[in-house]
Amino acid sequence: MRIGVSTPVVVQVPGVAAEWERDAGIEDLRTVAEAADSLGFEYLTCSEHVAVPAADAQARGAVYWDPLATLGFLAACTSRIRLATSVIVLGYHHPLEIAKRYGTLDRVSGGRLTLGVGVGSLAAEFELLGAQFGDRGRRADDALRALRASLSTTRPAYDGEFYQYDSVVVEPCAAQPRVPIWVGGRTRRSLRRAVELADGWMPFGLSAGQLSELLSTVDVPAGFDIVLPVGPLDPSGDRERAARRLRALDELGATAVTCTLAATSAGHYCDQLEALRAVADDL
Repeated sequence: MRIGVSTPVVVQVPGVAAEWERDAGIEDLRTVAEAADSLGFEYLTCSEHVAVPAADAQARGAVYWDPLATLGFLAACTSRIRLATSVIVLGYHHPLEIAKRYGTLDRVSGGRLTLGVGVGSLAAEFELLGAQFGDRGRRADDALRALRASLSTTRPAYDGEFYQYDSVVVEPCAAQPRVPIWVGGRTRRSLRRAVELADGWMPFGLSAGQLSELLSTVDVPAGFDIVLPVGPLDPSGDRERAARRLRALDELGATAVTCTLAATSAGHYCDQLEALRAVADDL
């Protein structure tokens, strides 16, 4: 089971983000990323909201650093750790836009991109951006097929329900021959979409029982990732509880775990990363 880090500072959801993150800056982010990289964690994450309607910000949060710019910065100050969008909203972008922008990120990072994608659920944001909300599921399925055909080639071609193109050049393209794509969501449809069209599933907000029930409805392919969230963990303050929570996710079938850590500063966060590394190594 690989251990990833839910990058602090870049997404601040009320009730989840710590107080220190409010005033943290780019150097704090660099410090955390360099520590996670040197300690051998699997990936860092960044999520996408373009413009959160004020009425929704109290529940969802208002702070969402742009994932492309953020992960590009993290690529420059790390050397090994993977860079995962968690998630970008497919309906906000043309597949070729994603292929070009994130293919370039994969290229400049030396092939470290994991592309997490989602259908999206914030209708007001869709409307604000002029994106289609009602048929977003079908559009997402078509976009996933288009992305698989387009991410790792400079001469992409695709003929689908919503997207059609050929005789175009997209250069540079991704360095990886097959960029891993993870689908976020919490429904049976999101799991089936992931199994049919992607390389992993990133559920959220589900109990252990709900996860087990959903996973029992599909035949999970070999090499398919089940990416489960956990936290906030306090591995230096309560090592055994952190270990129990990680073991429980392992028993549920997690192949990767995205950890949120309790901390009071960037320095404390790095101490927590070191403690988490020790816990994970002993599992």
